[in-house]
Amino acid sequence: MDIKAQQTKLANNLGKLLRDNFGKGPEAVHVTIYEPYVVIYVSGFVSPMEQVLLNQNEELQVMTTRELLVKTLEPQITGQIKGITDLDIQHLYYDWNLDHHSGIFVGVCLDDLKADLTEGDPYPGKQAIHDRIIKMSEIAQKGPEKISSYKLSDRTLVVVREGILVAIEKQLISLGFDDTLRISKRPLEKGILRQNDDYDEILNADILDIFVDWDFEKDNSIITLILKPKN
Repeated sequence: MDIKAQQTKLANNLGKLLRDNFGKGPEAVHVTIYEPYVVIYVSGFVSPMEQVLLNQNEELQVMTTRELLVKTLEPQITGQIKGITDLDIQHLYYDWNLDHHSGIFVGVCLDDLKADLTEGDPYPGKQAIHDRIIKMSEIAQKGPEKISSYKLSDRTLVVVREGILVAIEKQLISLGFDDTLRISKRPLEKGILRQNDDYDEILNADILDIFVDWDFEKDNSIITLILKPKN
């Protein structure tokens, strides 16, 4: 099965999995396979009950419930990726943009990002993107010890940060508050990133969505930018 067929099959299977577990599936699922990454972008995804909660400004409850549910679905998601692509996903990162009714799953088939990933191929605006991510990290907590990025397609840019946690965050994680920390950090970091309004000039593309997630145990993070090329 070629990559395009794998992407189509995985999109169909993941759409059904989400529909079966949330009561309503996404309107669209876009899959990008670029080893060692599998990126699954869903849009038009909010269940009727979630919409009721969002209308009552209960975004935190929706995010908390999704966090718990996706954790239970993770073995099925990684199992489907393995069955279709033969890639062993070692880490699954995910995030939601409830305002856009969109979400992301980023599977990485490497055990250790620091040991195995290189700096990635060059692309126009790469250093400028790194500079903005570093500045955001410094404002939110501290600058990363290492940063790398990978343009997987015209519409998908992945940025990896390593060594970003400060002492108080590590203490919260050790006390079991990792989910609370994750839910708190997401809007903070994405809000700071969106303060930059020159992405379109740097990448020659509009930013449709920004997603961020962490592997607190390994002290790394993946930021995913969903792009709309201008030409």
